This record gives sequence, C-alpha cells and structure tokens, in this order.
Amino acid sequence: MSLITATFDRISGREQRTFAVACGAHVLHDGYTDLLYVLLPLWQAQFALDYAAVGLLRAFYVGAMAAFQMPAALIAERFGGPLILGLGTALAGIGYLVAGASVGFSMLVGALIIGGLGSGVQHPISANLVSQAFPGARSRSALAGYNFSGDLGKMAFPAATAWLLTLMPWRAATATIGMVGLATAAVILCLRGIAAGVPAAVAKSATATDNAGAAQSGRGFPLLLSIAMIDSATRMGFLTFLPFLLKLKGADLPTIGLALTLIFTGGAAGKLACGWLGSRLGVVRATWVTEGLTAAGILAILPLPLFAALAVLPLIGIALNGTSSVLYGTVPELVAPERRQRAFSIFYTGGVGAGALSPVLYGLLGDLASVPAMMMLVAAVVLVTLPLSWRLGPHLHRIPRSGC
Repeated sequence: MSLITATFDRISGREQRTFAVACGAHVLHDGYTDLLYVLLPLWQAQFALDYAAVGLLRAFYVGAMAAFQMPAALIAERFGGPLILGLGTALAGIGYLVAGASVGFSMLVGALIIGGLGSGVQHPISANLVSQAFPGARSRSALAGYNFSGDLGKMAFPAATAWLLTLMPWRAATATIGMVGLATAAVILCLRGIAAGVPAAVAKSATATDNAGAAQSGRGFPLLLSIAMIDSATRMGFLTFLPFLLKLKGADLPTIGLALTLIFTGGAAGKLACGWLGSRLGVVRATWVTEGLTAAGILAILPLPLFAALAVLPLIGIALNGTSSVLYGTVPELVAPERRQRAFSIFYTGGVGAGALSPVLYGLLGDLASVPAMMMLVAAVVLVTLPLSWRLGPHLHRIPRSGC
C-alpha cells in the first residue's frame, strides 16, 4: 500500500471535509492566478495597453497576493482560519466581478489588487488546516495531495476560461468566473466548523509529539525557507524563458504551447510522486534527487534538437515542481503547531517573492549574454540547495511512518 493511500484510508468525516475545503480553495485560487494569462491579451486590446502595462497587471495581482499572506495568517490566528479563508475567497471573486465591469486601466488595476488580496489568504490558511487535520507522519502526504490540487486549478481554469470566451464576451466570462469564487466562498463559510481537524484527544497527543520535535528544530526553518526561495526562483526563471529557448530551436507558437502542457503535466505528477519520495527517502535525500535532476534536465535540453527536448520536458516537470511537495511537507516538522499558520505565510511569501523577482534578474543576464547562458546559470543556482539541504538534516526530527 502506498503512503498516500494509507494516509487517507482511515480518516474521519471532519478530516475529509477539511481536506476537501483546503484543496477546493487551492484549485480555485491557483486557477484564478493562472487564468490571467488568457485574459491579458484581451485586456491589452480592450484598453490599448503596451507590454509594460500588461506586465504590471500581473505584477499587481501577484504582488498583492504575496503582500497579504502574512497579515492574513495573523488575522486568522485571531478570528479562525476557515472564516478568513471563506471571506478571502469571496474577495477574490469580487475582484473578478469588478474586473469584468472595468471601464479603464485604473479600475482594472484596482480589481486585480482586490483579487490578489483575496487570494493571499489561501496558501497559509489552507496548508495549516491540512497539517492540523493530518498530524504526525500523515502530514507530509496530505500536504503533497493538497499541493497537487493547485496544479489541477492551473490546468482547469485557463482552459475553462478559454472555452467561456468562445461562448460570450470577455466581460460576461470574467463575471462568471467571479461568481464561481463567490459560490466557493459560500461553501467554505458553511463548513467553517472544520477548524478542529482531528478529535481533541488525538490533536492533543499529536501536538505534544510535534512540539517535542519542533522545539529542537525551529532553527531549521530559515534553511528550509532559503531552499524554497531558490527552488521557486529556479522554477519561475526556467518557465519564463523556456519558450525563448525553444524558439531558438525552431519552435512555433503551437509547439511552445505543447511544450508548456508537457512540463505542467509532468509537474502535476511530480507534486504527488515527490511527496511520497520525501516520506520514503527523507527530506535531504529527496531534495538532492529532485534538485539534482532539475539541474541535469535543464543542462540536457540545451544541446538537444527541438523534438528531443520536448521528450525530456515531462521529466524536467516532475523534478522542477516536485521539490515543492517535499519542502511544504517539512514545515510541520520544524515549527510548533501554534506557530505554523504564521510560518506557512512566511514560507509562501518568500517563495512567491523569489519567483516574482527571478525572471527580472535572469532576463538581465539573457540580455547581456544569451538565453542558453542564462539557462546554465539557472541550473547552477539550483545546486546551491544541495549544501543547504545537507545543513537542514540535523534540524529535522524523525516522525514514524504510517503504512507502506
């Protein structure tokens, strides 16, 4: 029996609802973030924007989301995670409703800031709910499943938005997307009693066990955060400039679209597979495997012809996205339960911030040298995670495995 199957074999109804709500919120908010790629060209034509303004639109959304993650965690500590998750999801839906009614660039910017603030609640609160509902050895696999659900949103929402745009004008399609957010928020608020994800006696025992390890391991969190930031910077840097690398190999736009589909499909599989790998090999060995394969894969596609490079992309996707499942699942091992919500907010803010900054820095190198030279640097930088993960090892406490 796989570890993931064992994790979900004997769970209570309350745990099922916790996991379903957290994953549902992850699907929606990650989908909201990535469907912007579909709407940006339409907004460019509608509002006569240049490329700099188009880039600013996404920056406003992602920036607001990153900036609000830590405040959201602090607010959730006072008023309860599920309540703030539901209200934030409603705010994200309202953001898309306002975007659909926008009559100018300024109003659209305001709508995206509103939506980004709403989406800022999701990662720290949902991840904390999952780690509370599945304590101990089950936490890593549960967080891997939660992490995977976000990729479903990344695949489903852009495709659904493109389909809606064939049926109705963009304003109506955007308003429909906003209504989906409000409906999801209503479901979350109706189920907000899920906060106590496990029975009290089990929670007390698990908290005592987790506290014992976390008390000795708290200094490892900055190391984990550093690894996560480098991993996120690598992922965003590589994905941003992969189309340009493929174009140098002769790829046209449909081929580039196929390439992105291949790497995202591999990435979704990697989220699940590497969560299991982390439980079997441990954080240090799993990180060495995934980050080592990421660097090797990036270097491997540089000399390959186009179609050979396409064949390698799903494997790169598995390693490129899979490391995050290993890292997310380690936060509960390093932070005491009462501080995890805040820790998750710091963790996700650092990752999002590094992922937003890295394409700018790597792009400067691409301008100064070349895209292949820049990709070589991306591969070299990701290897910095190897000594960092080795230093992280002594800070980790061992949690007994449940099921194999």
